[in-house]
Amino acid sequence: MSSEHQVDLQPWVRNEHPTLHADPGAPAGFDDHHSNGFEKELSLLACWNVLSKRRMTICITAFLLTAAVAIVSFRMTPVYRATARLEIEPETPLLQANSDYQRADADEVFLQTQIQVLRSENLAWQTIQQLHLSQDSSSTDPAIQKIQSIGKFLGGLNVEVVPKTRMLSVAFESSNPTLAAQSANALITNYLDYNFRQKYDAIRRSGWLEQQLSEMKEKVQASQQALVAYDQQHQIVNTSDKQSVSEQMLGDLSRELTTAESERIQKQSLYAQVQSNRAQLAALVHDDLLQKLEERSAELKEQHTEALAQYGPNFPKVVRLQSQIDENQGEIGREQDRIINRIHNEYATAADREKLANEAVSSQKAAVGEMNQLLVQHSMLQHEFESNQQLYQGLLQHVKDAAVSAGLRSTNIHLVDEALVPRFPVKPRKLSNIAMALGAGIVLGLMVAFAQETLDSSIKTPEEVESLTISPALAVIPFERLSWLSRHRLGKNSGDDHLTLALSKRPKSPLSEAFRVLGTAISIPSHPPKTLLITSACAGEGKTMTALNLAQALAQRKGPVVIVDCDLRKGGLSELLGCKDDRGITPVLTGEQDLSEAVQQCSSQRNLWILPSGPIPPNPAELLASDRMSTVLQMLAARFECVVIDSPPVLAVTDAAVLSSRVDAVVLVVASGSTPRGGLVRTRKILASVGARVIGVTMNKFESRRQDRGYYSYTG
Repeated sequence: MSSEHQVDLQPWVRNEHPTLHADPGAPAGFDDHHSNGFEKELSLLACWNVLSKRRMTICITAFLLTAAVAIVSFRMTPVYRATARLEIEPETPLLQANSDYQRADADEVFLQTQIQVLRSENLAWQTIQQLHLSQDSSSTDPAIQKIQSIGKFLGGLNVEVVPKTRMLSVAFESSNPTLAAQSANALITNYLDYNFRQKYDAIRRSGWLEQQLSEMKEKVQASQQALVAYDQQHQIVNTSDKQSVSEQMLGDLSRELTTAESERIQKQSLYAQVQSNRAQLAALVHDDLLQKLEERSAELKEQHTEALAQYGPNFPKVVRLQSQIDENQGEIGREQDRIINRIHNEYATAADREKLANEAVSSQKAAVGEMNQLLVQHSMLQHEFESNQQLYQGLLQHVKDAAVSAGLRSTNIHLVDEALVPRFPVKPRKLSNIAMALGAGIVLGLMVAFAQETLDSSIKTPEEVESLTISPALAVIPFERLSWLSRHRLGKNSGDDHLTLALSKRPKSPLSEAFRVLGTAISIPSHPPKTLLITSACAGEGKTMTALNLAQALAQRKGPVVIVDCDLRKGGLSELLGCKDDRGITPVLTGEQDLSEAVQQCSSQRNLWILPSGPIPPNPAELLASDRMSTVLQMLAARFECVVIDSPPVLAVTDAAVLSSRVDAVVLVVASGSTPRGGLVRTRKILASVGARVIGVTMNKFESRRQDRGYYSYTG
């Protein structure tokens, strides 16, 4: 930049321009609840867009899960299964219940019992000892060795009922096919021996049952005689009705006591409140007379205050009003005392009622206690008699069953098939596992994709922007992604110029056309803004790129345009445009430089001027809020057709909020897929609180391939 490009700026007073009205076609009727989130339309197209955008997530999830299952399946040790079958007949077919339903239920219970017997620890340990399987345990402690061996054996055992039959399938799984068959056959042999011993012992114990039945009969007779003697001694005939009446009276008195306690607590609470809050007495007791007296007091005090301010304290009207106030206060005090005394009397009455109810409950409890104490021994004797009688009836039934079926007992369990040595493993099923893993991976990937989409709170489309800001979307800036090779070939600075200087470097690109649309939208009104602030909610949303390209578009369309870098904390326009960074708005605001010395002309575009930020000051916000800043903006507006101001983000610092109230209009920059909805809503509220006029929003980094087609599809 040379000095010949400097401009002599005169401190002209900028004429006020009529404000730009919002687009009449902008959506109306939006409430604050829209700030909580944008409800997406559930449609096939929306689902397809989510799947298209998150397709890599779905593919990676499915691939990882399938690969993991495949690796595990191929690394697993093959497992063989040997299966034997048993037929189990009903144990006592002649003693079954009459109905078919009861007979089927008994069969089911018997089969389930035999399954649990086959899975018992005793049979498992007996089989383990026969096959010497306990030697495989890692522990030397016999107790721990037994527990580990039994757990491992039962883990490989599977016993189930063959559907619609009385057959049991006994399967054992092991990595050794021969051991699997041996374990199943040995377990069944031990089970058959156990079943035979159980039946033999049951028949042998029938004589013992008869002896126990005789002893139990004597106990029943003795307990019955003791119960009758106790009833005759205490003249107990029928006390159930009397006991019910006593308990009912106790219940009624308890409810009366509860009601009395509740009423006393309410009266006590009200009495405590009115004692400690005399000033709020009228509101607490809803007394109309006291409320009217207090309203009259307020009116008199208001009249007294007005008269005192107008005439002074000695004026007759003031003295009369003061007398009326004193008289009114006396009436209020007497009325308050009367109400408090009445509430105290009500509280005392409630306390007396509670005391009487408490005494009545205590008396009735004593009466009920005496009745219950009399019946305790009676209940114990009656319970003993009933228990002995039930035991006697059950034992009698067992004796009858044993006597009838003693001659009918024969083995009811038959071995149908022995376990054979299997030839092929049953686990792992590699192809089946991989297929299920692929299906589960796709489902899991879909869930992750939709979860990511649901948890993503960023703004995606211009419709969301318009609904959240209640401002029109002026332009949609497409996203241009540079590959690593392209960025490496262009270099760091050239890569930045690829975006920030798109209008001058690539005038026919879709990016340049989008910025021209933005410039046209701002220039169309009859009174376009002279000073335009470009800001955003957060950093990294393309605010500086938008400001610079918009300034170029306006310079090509309208004439001389100046872009002001008001990001005094880390200005970057001077580096992008190759300007001198020792001159700028900071020394102008501090009085170290003249405005004409700080403004520099851009060499790449004749109608574009720049006012850099200059050295970083210690107090950026104070400088931007100064009167000198307003003067500088007026001088620039008088000289240039448009003043484009690049400011820091609104949520980061207060600089943008300070500047927004000093410019004609504000344009918000939103980054698609980056700007959070809550941050944008907060930004809108901050700007509205300082009186800023937001004329519209521009959406950056919009990827049409990830959204609905048609927003910006022109490619030149």
